[in-house]
Amino acid sequence: MKHYGMVIDLKLCINCNACTMACKAAHGTQPGVFWNKVLEKESGKYPNVTRLFIPVLCNHCREPLCETVCPTGATYKSEDGLVLVDYEKCIGCKACISACPYGVRTYVDRERFYFPNTPIPYNVDELRGIEGVVQKCTFCSNRLKAGEEPACVEVCPPSCRVFGDLNDPESEVWQMIRSRNAFQLLPDKGTDPSVFYIR
Repeated sequence: MKHYGMVIDLKLCINCNACTMACKAAHGTQPGVFWNKVLEKESGKYPNVTRLFIPVLCNHCREPLCETVCPTGATYKSEDGLVLVDYEKCIGCKACISACPYGVRTYVDRERFYFPNTPIPYNVDELRGIEGVVQKCTFCSNRLKAGEEPACVEVCPPSCRVFGDLNDPESEVWQMIRSRNAFQLLPDKGTDPSVFYIR
């Protein structure tokens, strides 16, 4: 059975934020809501300063704390390992936000637009009218069903993101994790994230 996951090579990330914008365009998230963002870390002292860019998104954990605490079953795992939110069941209690150690969930109290009553991007209706719920990255589950990669993977100029089946030893993600000492964020939380990073 498939279990989707992602590997991000931190050496290749240039902080172009193409992933952030592609995500917003693909899903039509409202102002201030980012399912995909890039954090920056600076270290060293002048003139020997280095800057590290760390893309973050929902980790689609194998043991998601957000699912455990959800009182309505709105947060659930799909058969292929995606952690998703059923907006019909979500009551906006924010328990999942408190439980998520990665800070990648956002509560949306009401629908907002960049311009008055004008949904942007045009013709993306995935989140139209969705209010009073928690939203997050879906690994572009709609694109996966169509045989496409997540939008953030497709647009990444330096190709620092690789997506695939973590259960397939022949997949590029599986081989990268084994051969390049990939690591997970906050392993001590016991969530077993499906997003791996390479230093």
